[in-house]
Amino acid sequence: MNIVFFHTLAAVIRHGSFAAAASEVNLTASAVGLQIKQLENYLGQPLFDRSARSVKPTPFAHEVMATVQDTLHALDGLRSRTNTTVSGHLRLGVIESAQISLLPRAMLALRSMAPLLELQCIRGVSKFLLDELKAGRIDVAVLVRPHTGGSSRLHWMPLFSERFVLVTPPRVAGGTPRELLARHDWIRLDRSATGGRIAASYVEKLVPGKRCLLELPGTDAIVAMVSAGLGVSVIPSVRAEMRAIYDINEVSLGSKSPTRQIVMVCRPADIDDRRIKAVHQSFQSASQSLSTAI
Repeated sequence: MNIVFFHTLAAVIRHGSFAAAASEVNLTASAVGLQIKQLENYLGQPLFDRSARSVKPTPFAHEVMATVQDTLHALDGLRSRTNTTVSGHLRLGVIESAQISLLPRAMLALRSMAPLLELQCIRGVSKFLLDELKAGRIDVAVLVRPHTGGSSRLHWMPLFSERFVLVTPPRVAGGTPRELLARHDWIRLDRSATGGRIAASYVEKLVPGKRCLLELPGTDAIVAMVSAGLGVSVIPSVRAEMRAIYDINEVSLGSKSPTRQIVMVCRPADIDDRRIKAVHQSFQSASQSLSTAI
């Protein structure tokens, strides 16, 4: 069995579709499907539920990844070893949510991979970071890819996709997302952020003209407000750490749930920069461990 197939499996779990995974691993969607089928034949069990429009990993698929991911990371580390040390200074832009969820895991991997590389982290919303990158004030950024796809003058590297959910206070009576949004105050994610605009667009389609109680710049603050019973909100899926702290309900938005794609982006001239390659590899490793932990 080709070990690369397990990297393909991780990419499909991370992105939720064969097509999105194909762009990451530089294969066609049919080639990705063939690799997954060969893995299923080898393991003797299905890895994905294909009955819905989007593929859904089975519990067995998550069990497989939990078993092999440490080995894959170790092998990637061995493969990336060269006689040339990665060092120097790199300016990395990171959206706030990724600073909390991805950056600590990525730094653990990077410290082992490139201990002499010094990072300067700049926080901001996606549009600000893109402007900083284009102006040459940062070298690389982790952000939400624009729904339009983003500028073809930049080099985009997918990390993972996040589905949006409706979060409600713990003792709220059930109902559809439309009913819950119509019945309760709406706490809106800041529309200056790409994720906030995605969420606001979804709410407007579901409950036209819905007014918000307040607008907040971060999902953690919104989760705290919702847990206190102040209203409901549409935000990216809540991190396990926040679910452990705050008592909330997550309501699925179904197969048509909006999504956002977290990517790393740099200027095309910097694609072969060893510092950026090392940072990209560390964030890929962090994304894989995060998808297993969720």
